[in-house]
Amino acid sequence: MSVSSAPLKKTTVRDMTEGSIVKQIILFALPLMLGNVFQMLYNTVDSIVVGNFVGTQALAAVGATTMIVNMMVFFFNGFSTGAGVVISNLFGARDMKALHKAIETTMAATFLLSLLFTVAGVAAVRPMLRFMSTPEDVFDEATVYLQIYIGGISGLLVYNMGSGILRAVGDTMRPLYFLILTSILNILLDLVFVLGLHSGIAGVAWATILSQFISAFLTLLLLTRSTDIYRLTWHDLKIDRAILGRIFAVGLPAAIQSVITAFSNVFVQSYVNFFGSSCMAGWSCYNKLDQFIMLPMQSMAMAATTFVSQNIGAGKENRANKGTAAAVSMSVGVTAVIAAVLCLFAAPAVGLFTPDGSVIAFGVLFIRANSFFLMFNCVNHVLAGALRGRGDSRGPMIIMLLSFVGIRQVYLYIVTHFIANTPFLVGFGYPVGWTTCCIIELAYFFLRWRKPRQL
Repeated sequence: MSVSSAPLKKTTVRDMTEGSIVKQIILFALPLMLGNVFQMLYNTVDSIVVGNFVGTQALAAVGATTMIVNMMVFFFNGFSTGAGVVISNLFGARDMKALHKAIETTMAATFLLSLLFTVAGVAAVRPMLRFMSTPEDVFDEATVYLQIYIGGISGLLVYNMGSGILRAVGDTMRPLYFLILTSILNILLDLVFVLGLHSGIAGVAWATILSQFISAFLTLLLLTRSTDIYRLTWHDLKIDRAILGRIFAVGLPAAIQSVITAFSNVFVQSYVNFFGSSCMAGWSCYNKLDQFIMLPMQSMAMAATTFVSQNIGAGKENRANKGTAAAVSMSVGVTAVIAAVLCLFAAPAVGLFTPDGSVIAFGVLFIRANSFFLMFNCVNHVLAGALRGRGDSRGPMIIMLLSFVGIRQVYLYIVTHFIANTPFLVGFGYPVGWTTCCIIELAYFFLRWRKPRQL
């Protein structure tokens, strides 16, 4: 297996082992953040269309499905994280033969997992909704939406993995172009299905999965026809067991942490469901807006993973450390500004989703109680991304499970059983988990600061 340290020729990839650290991170993270904005527009537009043109129960139904979808997507994203770390590390080390094997292995495993997720997910829809104590007035619509959405979830999974490969070698622009195109298409299809064909919540689901399949097709077409180092060669499509093992060593802990955290949030949703459909819809609106506030930290976390992994692969640990500090600082600063603006305009923001006054009141309550605590979560996500870039995925998994699952669930049980069962105290379970995680992860990260693992 040959390894060359020669500089790369001019390509669409981004070599993050040279040049200004802040500039490299921003140039990587900004298109990624914009891409995440457009990806989130899929479900956000669904909620806006449903809330304004179908009704409050339908809006609550879409909100009730969010955690179930997230459980599947988050698990797959953990696998994507593992693949990205391995590919970034091989790219930094200039081991192009192993890089090719990693890409073929990643996509072969993606197709198999997509099939498994589709079959298992559709079968689990009704049991999961019952488990979450979904109210009867939204149960049927939630079932319809989820069965259609999960039936076509392979489009989203294939796109996410394909764009993950591109991100691992520093290309964040082309996935952004695809998302802009298909997000606009999703908006148009939402309006056609709901206003034109009067297909209600089912039409919204169909619009989403059709758009996602188009983004998956475009990504596969790019990978297949590329002449760059990340080209996907179909006749080489097979799983290399050694590389798959390296991917799972990083990706499986991240996937387990994401799924269990999402599963824990199913319990949070069940606490919210106790207060009825208006509170559910308000919580759904808050979560949609909260996802947008989290975009900078998520983008910086992904940038930190790729930056650290490439530089550790190139043997530049000090540069990796400086990049981590820069990503944390930028993430906290941007999130603080966005949170302040959203709190100031909380009512109009929730009003985008629904004209229902009681829903708006609940949404504003959750936004103003929780948003500024997301600065603690910035530290959590970026440090976790940096640690995974070093090959340490187990530490962040344990810390986040302890904080987001253990501490949060203990808090919710205590306040609802022994203090007061109110929407405010239930919603505040999120900041409790974020703050605890920040304290523990900071201590852990500095203990690991100069101890990178070999991938």
